[in-house]
Order: sequence, then C-alpha cells, then structure tokens
Amino acid sequence: MLKKLKNNYFLIISTFLILYFFFNLLSGERGLISYFDKKQILSSLQEKELSLTREIANLEFKNSLLSDNLDLDYIEILIRQRFLYGKKNETIYIIKDNDSKK
Repeated sequence: MLKKLKNNYFLIISTFLILYFFFNLLSGERGLISYFDKKQILSSLQEKELSLTREIANLEFKNSLLSDNLDLDYIEILIRQRFLYGKKNETIYIIKDNDSKK
C-alpha cells in the first residue's frame, strides 16, 4: 500500500491541490459566491445613496424657501400641516398615506 502511494504521489498531491483551488474559487473570501453577494450589496448601497441624495436636495430646497427668499405660501402650507390650522368655513381633510414607499 505504501508503495502504491509513493508511485501515485504526484497524482494525489495534484488532486488535492485542484480540489483546494476549486473550493476557494467558489466559496472563498474572493470566490464567485462572495463576488455576487458583494455585487448585490453594492447595488443596494447605490440605490440608498441615490435616495439620500434626492432627500438632501429636497431638504435644501425647502430650507432655501424658508431662509433665502421667504415664501409665504410655503409657510402657510407648513402651518396648516403642523397645526391643522384653517380659515373660517374651511374644511380640513387629513389624508393618511398608507402606500408610502420606504
């Protein structure tokens, strides 16, 4: 038995090396499965960055309405939303948005 191992030493070592490299190719830290996981994480982070950029632009626009050129219509909208304020003989409707996207 030992003699057969010595004769096939190169074959055994090469088989184990091929299996080792194949295993690391698929499931290692830099493997194929890890690549697809990281690619999915990257796309979700890019979407999150895009939504945050839009939100920042929206907040900067609202801030400019309150600071640079005082927009009285926007202030009236804010007062009506926050304090549920209305004028005489005016009906206020509150619409709850149940289909909000997160």
